[in-house]
Amino acid sequence: MTSSFPERSLTRAPMSQRTLFNTVMTVVAFICGVLALVPLLAVLSYVIIQGFSSLSPSIFFELPPKALQQGGGFGNAILGTLLMVGIAALISIPFGVLAAIYITEFSSAQVARWVRFAANVLSGVPSIIAGVFAYGIVVLTLVKLNLGSYSALGGGFALSILMLPIIVRTTDEALQLVSQDLRQASVGLGATNFQTVSQVVLPAALPAIVTGATLAIARASGETAPLLFTALFSNFWPGSLFEPTASLAVLVYKYAISPFKNWQSLAWAASLILVLMVLITSIIARWVTRKKA
Repeated sequence: MTSSFPERSLTRAPMSQRTLFNTVMTVVAFICGVLALVPLLAVLSYVIIQGFSSLSPSIFFELPPKALQQGGGFGNAILGTLLMVGIAALISIPFGVLAAIYITEFSSAQVARWVRFAANVLSGVPSIIAGVFAYGIVVLTLVKLNLGSYSALGGGFALSILMLPIIVRTTDEALQLVSQDLRQASVGLGATNFQTVSQVVLPAALPAIVTGATLAIARASGETAPLLFTALFSNFWPGSLFEPTASLAVLVYKYAISPFKNWQSLAWAASLILVLMVLITSIIARWVTRKKA
């Protein structure tokens, strides 16, 4: 018995309208992808070229030099950056993860909707506003208590405000991606809601949570405006959490616009170190989450 339907070839016609349209759009998408990478590669290559030419072992262990003085480094800025980002992480990561767990696992839909809306609004607030807020909350309070003024504590608090919405949003999305079957299976075995969240849901979402925290740390590491209002800058090693503290971002800002060649050279080297710190943090986070998975 023969079929009444006409026979059609399954091979794609090279000159058909659909094939031509698909080819054109593929080429356009490829070109757009390349154009999107051009600014990133241009910035990275320029920073690498300028930064490597200014690198030397002394920059990691010495203090910033005076104008027109040869040598010197920015070891205090590296230590100050790690100190303030560490303070910000200690504040924002626990609060952000716990807030995301609450709105995902325990709160009502209306409360979760408002918390997510607040996190989205906070993520769009300019960083300088976070600096002004931290100035009013921390710096002026320290002045009233005669404990100092500009400090690493204030800088860490300002950076934590910028990190918090990123951690909340990424953790919230990571928890929502965990299958409901895992929760139902855990409850079916007799586990409580707390045991289900702590022993089933969180381990499953841990890689995405760590990735979100890494993104938040990367953003905080490169912020300058909040630190100008809170930590300011110092040419000395950090001696206390209640005194002005140097950071790589502020050092780049101050030295890049200076007219002195030695300071401009240190600014390029600090830019490269800052990029490498973010890169190393991301690599470590990916390696840790791979092991956990």
